[in-house]
Amino acid sequence: MKASALSLLFIAQLAADVDSFGIKSSLFTRNTQLRATNDESDKKRVVVIGNGMVGQRFMENLIDLDTDKKCTISTFCEEPRAAYNRVKLTSYFETRDPSALSMTSEFDNDGRTPWYEENNVELLLNDKVVSVDTKSKTVTGASGKTIDYDVAVFATGSFPFVPPIPGKQRPGVFVYRTIEDLEAMLAYVKENNVKSAAVIGGGLLGLEAAKAVADMKVESHIIEFAPILMCRQIDQGGHDALVGKIEEMGLKVHCGARTESFVGENGSTDMDDMSPVSALRFSNEGWDDLDVQMVVVSAGIKPRDELARDTDIAVGERGGIVVDEQLKTSVDGTYAIGEIALYNNFIYGLIAPGYDMAGVCSKIVAQEQLGYDLGLEETPAFTGADLSTKLKLLGCDVASFGENQPPPDDADVSDLVWNDPIGGIYRKLIFNKAGTRLRGGILVGDANDYSKLHKLAVQGGELPENPAMLLAPTSARGDVEEEELSDDPNTQICSCNDVTRGDIADTIKSLGVDGASLAEVKTCSKAGTGCGGCEPDVKMILKQELEKMGGSLSNHLCEHFAYSRPELMALVRTDADPTSVDSFEKILHKHGHGDGCEICKPTIGSILASTYNGIILDDGRDALQDTNDRSLANMQRGGTYSVVPRVPGGEITPEQLIQMGETAKKYNLYSKITGAQRIDFFGASKYQLPDIWEELGSVGLESGHAYGKALRTVKSCVGSTWCRFGVQDSVGFAIRVENRYKGVRSPHKTKSAVSGCVRECAEAQGKDFGMIATENGYNLYVGGNGGVNPVHAQLLATDIDEDTVLKYLDRYLMYYILTADRLERTAPWQAKLPSGKNGGGPIEHLKEVIIEDSLGICGELDSRMQYLVDTYHDEWAEVVNDPARRAKFKQFVNTDEVQTREEMIEFIDQRGQVRPTNWVPDGQPQTNWKPDTTDVFSRSEKSWVSVGKTSDFAPNVGSAILYGDTQLAVFNNAQRGEWYCTQNMCPHKQAFVLSQGIIGGTADGIAKVACPLHKKQFDLADGKQLDGDLSLITFAVKIEGDEVMVELPAQIEVDAILGTTGLRVGSSCSELDISGTDLEKEILNGVRNTTSTVV
Repeated sequence: MKASALSLLFIAQLAADVDSFGIKSSLFTRNTQLRATNDESDKKRVVVIGNGMVGQRFMENLIDLDTDKKCTISTFCEEPRAAYNRVKLTSYFETRDPSALSMTSEFDNDGRTPWYEENNVELLLNDKVVSVDTKSKTVTGASGKTIDYDVAVFATGSFPFVPPIPGKQRPGVFVYRTIEDLEAMLAYVKENNVKSAAVIGGGLLGLEAAKAVADMKVESHIIEFAPILMCRQIDQGGHDALVGKIEEMGLKVHCGARTESFVGENGSTDMDDMSPVSALRFSNEGWDDLDVQMVVVSAGIKPRDELARDTDIAVGERGGIVVDEQLKTSVDGTYAIGEIALYNNFIYGLIAPGYDMAGVCSKIVAQEQLGYDLGLEETPAFTGADLSTKLKLLGCDVASFGENQPPPDDADVSDLVWNDPIGGIYRKLIFNKAGTRLRGGILVGDANDYSKLHKLAVQGGELPENPAMLLAPTSARGDVEEEELSDDPNTQICSCNDVTRGDIADTIKSLGVDGASLAEVKTCSKAGTGCGGCEPDVKMILKQELEKMGGSLSNHLCEHFAYSRPELMALVRTDADPTSVDSFEKILHKHGHGDGCEICKPTIGSILASTYNGIILDDGRDALQDTNDRSLANMQRGGTYSVVPRVPGGEITPEQLIQMGETAKKYNLYSKITGAQRIDFFGASKYQLPDIWEELGSVGLESGHAYGKALRTVKSCVGSTWCRFGVQDSVGFAIRVENRYKGVRSPHKTKSAVSGCVRECAEAQGKDFGMIATENGYNLYVGGNGGVNPVHAQLLATDIDEDTVLKYLDRYLMYYILTADRLERTAPWQAKLPSGKNGGGPIEHLKEVIIEDSLGICGELDSRMQYLVDTYHDEWAEVVNDPARRAKFKQFVNTDEVQTREEMIEFIDQRGQVRPTNWVPDGQPQTNWKPDTTDVFSRSEKSWVSVGKTSDFAPNVGSAILYGDTQLAVFNNAQRGEWYCTQNMCPHKQAFVLSQGIIGGTADGIAKVACPLHKKQFDLADGKQLDGDLSLITFAVKIEGDEVMVELPAQIEVDAILGTTGLRVGSSCSELDISGTDLEKEILNGVRNTTSTVV
């Protein structure tokens, strides 16, 4: 017998009391009747054929215009759910939740949302229209339902074009269009162990499909017939830059490919054989077959005009319903919008023109069919659309605008090209011959100034005296600030929804200062709800308009503090009574309200560390620390931790290397040298960390603070001590710098480097602060960083000695610590500083403050930094040498027993070492775990079990306990005088980590915990996820004397649901086999009669 323990438990409960599970079928009956009105028969019936993005937008627009309710709307939708955002289809893999793509709100189990019933719209799901009779004015669906219409709007869109390639009928050949397509691909990949796939088509949709395939962890080959990718949007130079970015991600690009057939596993290449696809065969001379186990065809679209072809509606020779400027077809009362509409012999395949059509059509229907006077001076008309576009494809900015590819015989053309193959940036601006007008352009790799360039090309505008100034990308110009937005109310901000700056400003004014949040502005104006590319501009307009209204875009740290981080830092450091602001509780009482949360607690913890520099685990400060700081180690996949000893300047002794190796071997830790001249050890359990650090500390190794927002490393080359080019002792100075600033907490991590000569081997100009040796000392650079948005550091001072470098660095770092925002790196902080008195930008301001003491604060900056240096302590040495601190790393407070890392997640071999198995994508087994019912133990017999003394549970944090094979988390919310108990496993990735999460409260008083892995929020009282649909199983807690008591079912029941053994993450997911075990017998005998005892 093989069955899940959970299923057997419910079989037993069902047998015990069948009646208690009685459910009246009427509860499941959907009331599909629309709200009726007395004059229903007088209303016009509008039928929308197709419930895609454009059809949905038409209905929304018409409902807004139909203020007197003169029409009723019905819409046919052949898919199993209502309208969703197809433009963002690839983001489906982030959640595997269709509701994240919904055009209205969350889908229910039937694929509906409340919007349709609220707006009296009849939604016919899973009902494809099979015929339209324009004579009798009826529309009939596949269900047999026929609806009379006064107005019919074709919004059927398009379907993927599949070239007539032999083998297209094979299993394993898919199209990329719907959520169901993605799910079918995922299932096929899993069931057939697909390792490699081909995407036919290198246009916009093809590249999106290629990303989808790559997100499935499948090798992705892009097959394009044309010689370049995206041939309608970019040229050869843009193609080269784009391909470079794509291939960096591991995808393969094959252009100029002549696909001859999809070959079956049996070698067949005909149009009838159903052997699964196994390869692509090409007619290109010398090309070998490409072995793939799946093919995704995304080679363009064809309008879905088959319904119209069976009527007297005019259809274009190559497809599409012919429409005029009002989107009317050749038959009265019928309209066509979106990818089905053929205007001026052209099909528009982008969403923005589709929305334009929906807007025009809704106004025409309101005026001419419903009789409204809209007060328009001109008849609404669709006269074509700007096909400019800005996208992020496979992580790379790609934009084209205006006349981006003028014909070869156009004489009035002058090109400027920026081609940076190293940085992967290509930009081509096309001017008229005189250089007085920007006609169009292509941007690949850096399109930050797209809005400005697009406006110049499409709307016109004065160019700089030297137009070449527009050519350089913002990254090369060092621009960090947001692009300046036009004040013109007619400036288009959202091209997807045709929303202007004026529209957004009107929305903000309507909402008022108190109601105008970014989310509300987006919802009400529609700006930013399409592709999302304009959201930064919407946010900027919101900030500017609120300031005009006497308000401001909130910079509040969180709902508990009406201050930003710099403001809170100022309040703490300038308080006349430092003892009144030396703890989180005191600062919250004095300057905030509520309980605190996962945002403000770590921020205040950092401020306290930068101000008072106490041990972060003492005096309740461990409750403030984020995921890594609380354990003095970086939490990794599966809940294990990494160990990173400090190696100042990269210098290390043989004895230290030997001890590292022995320790790594003893604890079976995965070892890797980092890019910052240190060694990482991965896979340690939290309870092992003190022992590991005791061994490492025996040879003088200290904490590397890789877990903290603090100085990580000071990288160095070998300098003058060994290198024949070195002019200064870069290693010695790097060690001096690192030992000075080690342990200093800051708003974000900092990194540094010292190069021994101008050859710059240590890459000092890519660091938060870096020094490059000269014959006379060092040049000091500040404000650089690598990462997602690399920024070159700027030169602060030249030819200064080591002591002067340290003096300037003391001031620079402390100025940053005192004034930077939460989680703000030095580069963006520096870019936001004011310019110097005589111009020169933020770097001149820094020279004035740090070197000239223009603000008169250098004395404070010097003394504050010296205090942090003087009070340095090796955090791990403090733990190792103190039993009380060491006890904080015990795995379970109620037992010395441990559960090893291998009991919680499978470890697999990786080139002779071990690592945790890969997490599977969200939505697959072993993710998003949910019990079969919200209260799985509701009918179980429970008893109060002592799990420890109150003193065992630190205040305002969670602690893990072991109950049989089950890990539970007990939360002592001393701030509120409340206790909670939940499962310790976060259901998102089945990691046993919840006890390590920060606890806090919401604005409306809900006590919550934030999972330390991905910050998912759970209500501690009922276990429900506050930012999603997952949930925790919770248990009652009470205090009797000094005993902490938890109300629990028998161990055997709890283990059946929450036992670590059954929830262990492995390489493959299989059901728990309990056949023949005592567990099976006891469950089948009835949980109420169990003979198990509570231990």
